[in-house]
Order: sequence, then structure tokens, then C-alpha cells
Amino acid sequence: MIQVRNLTYSYPGSAKPVLKDLSFDVQRGEIFGFLGPSGAGKSTTQKVLNGLLKGYQGSVEVNGTNLEKMDRSFYEKIGVAFEFPNLYLKLTALENLQLFASFFRSVTHDPDELLEMVGLSEDRNTLVSAFSKGMKMRLNFIRSLLNQPDILFLDEPTAGLDPGNARIMKDIILELQQQGVTIFLTTHHMDDAGELCNRLAFMVEGTLPVIDSTSALKLRHGEKMVRVQYTEGGVSLTGEFPLQSLGDNQKFQEILQTREVLTIHTMEASLEEIFIRVTGQQLKQ
Repeated sequence: MIQVRNLTYSYPGSAKPVLKDLSFDVQRGEIFGFLGPSGAGKSTTQKVLNGLLKGYQGSVEVNGTNLEKMDRSFYEKIGVAFEFPNLYLKLTALENLQLFASFFRSVTHDPDELLEMVGLSEDRNTLVSAFSKGMKMRLNFIRSLLNQPDILFLDEPTAGLDPGNARIMKDIILELQQQGVTIFLTTHHMDDAGELCNRLAFMVEGTLPVIDSTSALKLRHGEKMVRVQYTEGGVSLTGEFPLQSLGDNQKFQEILQTREVLTIHTMEASLEEIFIRVTGQQLKQ
């Protein structure tokens, strides 16, 4: 669905490129995560992919369209939700969706169904100027779904959301993937990336030093150990055991059979730890 070869981009007036010889593919129905700190080039890459930035070097093809030859029809089958909502504040939530739906030639979703999906039905006739940041984020998100896109570009989709609404958004994203939608997710939130993405690209100063599946990264950089927390004599204790021959480890078996086990976890590395390890940079907003 997305093919990028040797993509390089510099903003006008800047001698230093923001994107440096990027090459990657995104498969149909995949959630592809673009991770990195602010200023790494994530949003710039996304703007090139959705046709907002021209003058790049290299080749970019999205949904079968070479972006150098794109026309208006390109936007009929992509959806974009920017990190900072771009909505009409003097219109209601419903009027915003109705306005944006009118831009498309194809059949669009029922705005009321989308509002219901993210818990905004009761606010359908409220001016967006009265919305909180989280409400604007949810409205911005469903606006990107109006035209039933084949590819969805999401930039920090859970920013500013409380845990409950963030959960709703992530469940919708996973459901869209099940329906065959390809999702390009730009974020610096490792928890979102680890939960949602099939593959991850780590972006550092306009380069992509790492592209791999979430599971492969965790296996490659984690310790092949199991940590067990248990109680003994009313005291909470922790033991660590190698995964190899775990079934024959007498101490481990003794704990399972004679102690109250509180938790058992494999000692895989977190995505943030992996990012720091392979890039040497902290992942900050």
C-alpha cells in the first residue's frame, strides 16, 4: 500500500535535509508505527505520504498512486488525522462532519454513527469552540473516517485523551485493521505502538536505523529470563530464572508448588528501552 524509495526532503531555505534517504514498505492491512522524538521527521514523512509536501527527492507510491502524478481522486481513499485538530470552531460537531463529508464524491459514513462511536452523540449540536482538547481529538479522528478510507494516517491519535477514551480509540483502530484498512501511525507513545503496531520504524534525525516487528524487537533485545514474585513466611520475594530448561529448574518448580505466586513475567525489554539501546536517544515528547 505504501512504497518509499530513497526519500529525501529539505524545507525551503534550509540546507540541512529533514528526511535522509528513507526506504520502506507498508503492506495492505498492516498497522505500521513510525516512532521517534519530536523533531525526528515523523510528521514531515507523513505529510509527504499524504501529498501535502512536494519537492522531495526519491519515489513515493501510496495506494497504487505515484505522488508525482496524483490528482484529487487520491484523497477519496485516504484519511488523515493530524496531531493538532483542524476543525471549524464556529460550527457544531455535526456540522463539521457534514461539511467535510461534502468534499468527497464517494459514499461517506453517517456522521451520527461516527459520533456515537466515540461518545460524542450528546454533543452533536455543541459548537466545537466549547469542546475540550480530548473531545476535539475524538472529533478529528472520526472526521478522518468519513470517506471509508483504504489507508489511514494517524498522528498521535490518543494525545490528550483520558484512559477510557484512549481505549475506545485503540479498539476502533484495531477493528479498522480487521476490516482491511492500512494504518500509518505516527507516535512517540511506546505503549500505543507496542499494543497496536505489527511493525515499527524507529526514526532518528531523519533516518530509519531500525524497521522490524514488535515481537522480534522485544525478543532480540530482551533477557531470556522469567521473574517470579512470591511470598514466603509473609514476606514478598522475587526470583529470576533462565527460560532454557525452565521445566527442569528445581527451585522454580518448588516455588510454583509450595509458595503463593503473586506474578510471573518474562523479562522482555520495553520498546522505550529498545529505542534508547539502538539509537542512543531518549524518547521525549
